[in-house]
Amino acid sequence: MRRDKAAVKRFFLRVLRSNPVPRKIVTDQLRSYPAAKADIPELAHVKHVFVKAAARVNNRAENSHQPTRRRERQMCGFRNARRTQAFLSCFGPIRQHFALPRHQMSAACHRAVLKERLVTWHDWTVTGAVEKGI
Repeated sequence: MRRDKAAVKRFFLRVLRSNPVPRKIVTDQLRSYPAAKADIPELAHVKHVFVKAAARVNNRAENSHQPTRRRERQMCGFRNARRTQAFLSCFGPIRQHFALPRHQMSAACHRAVLKERLVTWHDWTVTGAVEKGI
């Protein structure tokens, strides 16, 4: 995809056809954006804000949405990929017992279901420890 002045100008005009004039435009530091903005009279008084354009700036946001990466980050102790995978393969099924669809239930229902699951987990682990003689 080209991001030269002509392409940016076409983009701005297409957006302005279906949307009102914005109060602010946020772009990276490519020079074709201000050049194209200067050619369009409707955008003459619109504030132009530049965001930092550098390598790996977006990595933290992108990785935070991946379940495995999220669990690794919460544990914050793994240096070895093999140990991480060994832990996650054991921890995954246990976590599924407590991972509730929180967005689909009320707070009271969430507390009740979580309390029930914690009691089940406590009974299961204590019973298992007693049977093993721990």
